[in-house]
Amino acid sequence: MQVVVCAKQIPDPATPYELEPDTHLLVRPTEQILDDTDRYGVEMGLQLAQASEGTVTLVSMGPAGNMQGIRQALAMGADKAVIVDDPSLRGSDALTTARVLAEVIKREGFDLVIAGTESTDGYSGVVPQMVAELLGVPALTYATAVTAGDGSVTIHRQTAAGYDIVEADLPAVVSVTAGVVEPRYPTFKGIMEAKKKPVETLSVSDLGLEPDIRQKVVSVEPAPERQAGEIVEDDGEAYLRIVELLEKVKVI
Repeated sequence: MQVVVCAKQIPDPATPYELEPDTHLLVRPTEQILDDTDRYGVEMGLQLAQASEGTVTLVSMGPAGNMQGIRQALAMGADKAVIVDDPSLRGSDALTTARVLAEVIKREGFDLVIAGTESTDGYSGVVPQMVAELLGVPALTYATAVTAGDGSVTIHRQTAAGYDIVEADLPAVVSVTAGVVEPRYPTFKGIMEAKKKPVETLSVSDLGLEPDIRQKVVSVEPAPERQAGEIVEDDGEAYLRIVELLEKVKVI
């Protein structure tokens, strides 16, 4: 089985970050980490590929930097990586991102695409579904368990009441939740082997696409400080004040 995993590099959330004063875009450091959500996708892809004697290809879009995050995924066991690193894609929205990823995935070929439900730095939660639509294949979302074989894939899709069992023919796109599997830690051998694995860097023109940036950050303002609440002392009729407050915010 040929598995493609969407893997995103992001700035370490524990590290202070800055925005460019003119564009209000994030200044991405050279050193970035693998998005924590994508670690689950990489592990799921590795398990499915190993069960079918298949391969795992990482696909990423964004500044490559020193590729620390991509190297981590390769050290876990992925076979190769393809990164689209093009300054003209700065500020891309979810649809532009999906178009680029879908084009790379078509170029590489696939039986199954795995992605995290949403990235830690974007939280749009729509890119996997968009990629599936652009590829013309089923999208199976919010997977808490995944099995694949005999030309089909089956997932447990997380719901408020438990889970649904969803099945589709391959090829398909599956987005997984955190906790779908326990990601492995790269071994020393894996870290050394990762340095020799192929990593291809592409531009938008290499894919035959034109950058189509449709969003712009106009301004960034600090969130207002949280105001102190009101303490209602119960003198026997405190419930009247509580009801009044609830009516004011249209809860009742």
